[in-house]
Amino acid sequence: MTTASPTVSTAEAIAEAAAPPRRRWRWLRKNPTLILGALLLLVVVALSIAAPWIATHDPQDIDPMVRLQNSSAEHYFGTDAQGRDVFSRVVWGGRVSMIVALSVAVLATFFGVLLGLTAGFVRWADGPVMRVMDGLMAIPGILLAIALMAVTRASLLTVVVAITVPEIPRVVRLVRSLALTLREQLYVEAAHAVGTRLPVILWRHVLPNMLAPLVVQATFVAASAVLIEASLSFLGVGVPAQTPSWGNMMAEGRNYVAIAFHNILYPGVLLAATVLAINMLGDGLRDALDPRLARQL
Repeated sequence: MTTASPTVSTAEAIAEAAAPPRRRWRWLRKNPTLILGALLLLVVVALSIAAPWIATHDPQDIDPMVRLQNSSAEHYFGTDAQGRDVFSRVVWGGRVSMIVALSVAVLATFFGVLLGLTAGFVRWADGPVMRVMDGLMAIPGILLAIALMAVTRASLLTVVVAITVPEIPRVVRLVRSLALTLREQLYVEAAHAVGTRLPVILWRHVLPNMLAPLVVQATFVAASAVLIEASLSFLGVGVPAQTPSWGNMMAEGRNYVAIAFHNILYPGVLLAATVLAINMLGDGLRDALDPRLARQL
């Protein structure tokens, strides 16, 4: 049974990456965006994971005697309005963003694939599923997340759920469009003709051909989740205020921006670097997993 061209392209890209050193070096040179994005994201993830060991102070420790100090040997990034160490809070805040990004990307992709395949292959379910998705997409994601946060108790789990719900329609529409194309392919029709059950067809022949665009879409969902989490925390409807997160830090520091700009500078730089790294990784994966597109570019 013949496989579709996206799977072949993905296999070719993986084979090039696993080739001998000379060909591998050529593959790396052809995908600088992927490498730079992966390295930058790896640095942010490493800082977040190593927070308990590299943080110089407890992120919750309050010392009014050293409030709003600039960078020093004792406090690398200075202190905030309550005398807490900004460097320690920044590296601990990265954990919140990484957890939210990974959780939202996995959950939105899982439910998006489930609903998208249902809409694409179960004809009677197409209309109801897509009308619900259209309704969700008609509401700005940040407003829907705020509404969900307003009726529940603030916690990291609530933030993940509130961000995941508005992100699902993006994945559903992508999967449905791919499913509508793939269900007309000859190998899918042949599988139906020999009596293969629909779940087997989806698992063996449809999902592998969606892998490349789904991976790329998941990276964009993760980047969006980081921004939305920071926005919710900045507005005071995200994670609890005492939890170190980049959005909370910028919200607390905006009142002192004229005398202590570092309070919003460092969490802002880390937030921008993280989103940039994830988007670069997504762009690089798109080019690497589709060599034909890379040659056109």
